[in-house]
Amino acid sequence: MDALPPLDVVLLSHNHYDHLDDRTVRALTARHPEAMWATPLGLAAFVRARGARRVTELDWWQTTTVGSLTLTCAPAQHFSARGLGDRNRTLWCSWSVSISGRAVYFGGDTAYHTDFTQIGARCGPFDLTLLPIGAYEPRWFMRSVHMNAEEAVQAHLDLTSPALAHRTPMLPIHWGTFRLTDEPLDEPPARARAAWKAAGLSADALWLLGHGETRRVPFER
Repeated sequence: MDALPPLDVVLLSHNHYDHLDDRTVRALTARHPEAMWATPLGLAAFVRARGARRVTELDWWQTTTVGSLTLTCAPAQHFSARGLGDRNRTLWCSWSVSISGRAVYFGGDTAYHTDFTQIGARCGPFDLTLLPIGAYEPRWFMRSVHMNAEEAVQAHLDLTSPALAHRTPMLPIHWGTFRLTDEPLDEPPARARAAWKAAGLSADALWLLGHGETRRVPFER
């Protein structure tokens, strides 16, 4: 927590415990009381009960602004639950974040789906995509809720135009943190590198960051 800069916005994708943790929310609201929390439908009450003062709750394709920042709640293919009786009672989503003609896409937790192309058309062009690459085995069970690395690269291609895909960075997420599924923890990045190379994309545009690593990107208005 001490390593985080001041937070302006916190984006939530869904309510699973590995993405929405009680103690983490309480710590963030205490340390960053002025941050805006953006949630999909049904989760505003959860974060307000844990100290969030500024909260906006959106459905798919709804948009809000935070200062000069525009947030768009976009589709994802996943599910929600925190117990035995609340499955799919709250929404799950991805996010587009744009400011001054620049845009970033955060895929959240999702399977591969056909809406990536529509998201790119409506919210892009993106200058960076953050896409999940882990927790995918066995495929017969996980295919409907989690992408593998090859599908993540295809999603990146769907989100970006052919003219920009080769130089638009992709930052792989959702791997190596929790042991959720059957594949080895170090397999997703290896498969991502192979799939990225097979797609003919620039090696410099695949941003495989280590845990806790920071990459600073010059912002030109």
